[in-house]
Amino acid sequence: MADKASDFVFDIWYFAGLSNDVARGQLVRREIAGEPITLGRNEDGTVFAMRDVCPHRAAPLSSGCLKSGTVECPYHGWRFGIEDGACQEIPALCEGQNMDTQKIKVRIFPTQENGALIWVYIAADKRFAGHPKISPPAFPFATGRAVIDDNLTLNCHVGHAVIGLMDPAHGPYVHRQWWWRSEHSIHEKSKAFEPRERGFAMASHSPSSNSFAYKLLGGKPITEIAFQLPGIRTEEIKVGDKTVLSFTAVTPIDATHTQIRQIFFSDHLAFKMLKPIIASGARKFLRQDADMVDLQQMGLRHDPTLMLIEDADTQAKWYHQLKREWAKSRAEGREFKNPVKAKILRWRS
Repeated sequence: MADKASDFVFDIWYFAGLSNDVARGQLVRREIAGEPITLGRNEDGTVFAMRDVCPHRAAPLSSGCLKSGTVECPYHGWRFGIEDGACQEIPALCEGQNMDTQKIKVRIFPTQENGALIWVYIAADKRFAGHPKISPPAFPFATGRAVIDDNLTLNCHVGHAVIGLMDPAHGPYVHRQWWWRSEHSIHEKSKAFEPRERGFAMASHSPSSNSFAYKLLGGKPITEIAFQLPGIRTEEIKVGDKTVLSFTAVTPIDATHTQIRQIFFSDHLAFKMLKPIIASGARKFLRQDADMVDLQQMGLRHDPTLMLIEDADTQAKWYHQLKREWAKSRAEGREFKNPVKAKILRWRS
């Protein structure tokens, strides 16, 4: 896999943050797939995104301020409309110095806020304007305030981060914990997978018997784990009429850095009561993965040929197939055809 920006997924919606990340009148900097972005919320509550570079002298617009539906650059006060990106004012111009400021524009990114999640559409064509033909992913349970929210920057290309996220066999080694996995608890597993929109899912099932953490929820948990492009993994756990939704977004920052953000939503009283314990465990998991990513980079510097086996690495193979088909379908202007077929996978972990 080539570690380069051109390997990113484009013409798709990326997770940009939670609703409470951006207050009214606030500007927040993001970098997604190599694009610097000013994410903001206008006084009327509208969320918007524009390129975080002033075309005048390249100052980051996110360090400026919002004024009457425009973003004002902190360097020279140039102001750009949040709807079309057109320059509406250049304070340095004197009377009689006629200049069509409207021809100066900052790139605007389509933005949607669904429940508690903010999405930004990153098109391959930097001149793209208008409405995307596809909608952001829908997660009806992801509303209100998150119970747990953690994030980390991984020192790797997004592809390695995604494959690590969906890898089912590393748990007993990277995440060796008495309450989760151990080398002695390894046993054969068999799970049914099926295609889903822009991805696939491990169909609803009872969690593995060597996953002690699930037992804390009581009852008989049923979980479904799903993945979809560009890098969204969800695990929805049902215990009776209660739900725990684990939402994990793996988002490329640039060619060598990736943000992973894990967010939990739940109406389960036991989950909320156990929040300090669960949050500590989830935090440890992410940092164990980050440590392994750093170790992996030592080997990747030597440009080795990497191996993927059946069935433990089949999900990784599907990820590459999904990316290729997505890029091909966008280039050919046709509907995306999911290459994943229903299949039962077996591995030991």
